[in-house]
Amino acid sequence: MNGPAPSSSSWSVSEESLRRYVRFASESCIQELLSSSEAGRFGNASNGWKVVRHDPNGVEISKRDTGSLHSFRSRRILTSISPDQFVKVANAIDAAKQWEGDLVEATHIRNIDENLSVIRLRFGENSKPLFRKREFIVYERRETMQDGSLVVAVASLLKEMAEGLEPTKKKENNSIRGFLVESGWVLEKLDDSSCMITYVVQLDPIGWLPKGFVNRLNTKLVMVIDNLRKLAQASLPSLPPP
Repeated sequence: MNGPAPSSSSWSVSEESLRRYVRFASESCIQELLSSSEAGRFGNASNGWKVVRHDPNGVEISKRDTGSLHSFRSRRILTSISPDQFVKVANAIDAAKQWEGDLVEATHIRNIDENLSVIRLRFGENSKPLFRKREFIVYERRETMQDGSLVVAVASLLKEMAEGLEPTKKKENNSIRGFLVESGWVLEKLDDSSCMITYVVQLDPIGWLPKGFVNRLNTKLVMVIDNLRKLAQASLPSLPPP
């Protein structure tokens, strides 16, 4: 007796097809992040970004209408921290820990290149509604641009590709697979001891949640920029006493 036919909603993913797709998608994400970081600065057009508020800690929050869910952007000038120091904590796993403390799994699935990998993030039953019993299969790419800016691009794989690479194990963890749209960081060096950081995020948790509720929580996600700043400062070596 023949076994069940393969699901039409997943692909059989070869290493080469995965590499080609992730390289292409991450390059597009990098260009989008650079465009978002420059929008509204130095006389550049806003490209749809509208400032929502300025946080007392010095973080500027903006949003852009991209359909039923908005994209959100945060900016801040960091003093006494270089891009190289901040980028150590500007990664998918450390950011996810700041999004939600109940991160129960963070696994590297594939290393595509030296600066490009695929990661699984899974949240547990005690998470807030946006993350409860959700998992995300994302790529993470790090690039240094010609002007010295550092870019970290993070986004979900296509649904079918993620399913082919890592089939959903509903019976095992009862998780819903969410979708992280083109997101990440741009870090620009201003001088030897300060930098401008831009963080962009749009997350669709999938499953039933009111869109307005999701948009409000997406606003809070971009505020992890301040938490990551504290992590970066805590990692700096202590100066010897005078």
